[in-house]
Amino acid sequence: MLKNLFKKRDAKTDIFAPVNGEIVQLDEVPDPVFSQKMMGDGVAVKPSEGKVFAPTDGEVIQIPETKHAIGLRANDGTEILIHIGLETVSLEGEGFTVSVSTGDRVSTGQELMTFDLAYIRENASSDVTPIVITNAQETGKQYTMTNEKEGKAGETVIITSQDK
Repeated sequence: MLKNLFKKRDAKTDIFAPVNGEIVQLDEVPDPVFSQKMMGDGVAVKPSEGKVFAPTDGEVIQIPETKHAIGLRANDGTEILIHIGLETVSLEGEGFTVSVSTGDRVSTGQELMTFDLAYIRENASSDVTPIVITNAQETGKQYTMTNEKEGKAGETVIITSQDK
C-alpha cells in the first residue's frame, strides 16, 4: 500500500481549444513557419468568433506589443503560443483587445483577449489561428494532437501532454 504512495504517476495535461471553430492540422496552415513546424508542433483553428480563452491553467508569459498572439506556460511547463491569424503582426494591435497581462495566472476557460474577426479577415492574409507547443524538445513530454474537426473553447481537447 505504501509503495503506491511513492510511485511516479504519469502526469497528463489536457490543452483545450482556445477559440471556437474548425480545427485544421498544422501542416495545412498557409504559412511555412507554422506548416513546417519551425516554431513547434500543434494544431490550428479557423475561428468562428473573436474570443480567445485560456487553453489550460498556467501563466501568461508573453504578449507582443502588436497583441496578435499570446504565450502561456502551463502548470506542467509546456509553453503554448496562440497566434491569432497570419500576418497579423502588421496590424500593429488594431482589432485586438487583451484582458490579461504578462505574469498573470490564468485558469482554463478564462477569457484572454478579444479580436475583431471581420477586421482580421479583411486585413490579414488568413484568420487561421495556430496553437503551437514551442518548447516540446525541452519538456521530456510526449504531445498528442486531436483528430477532432470542430473545437469548442474550453471543452474540446486539442493537445494532450504526457510524461514519456
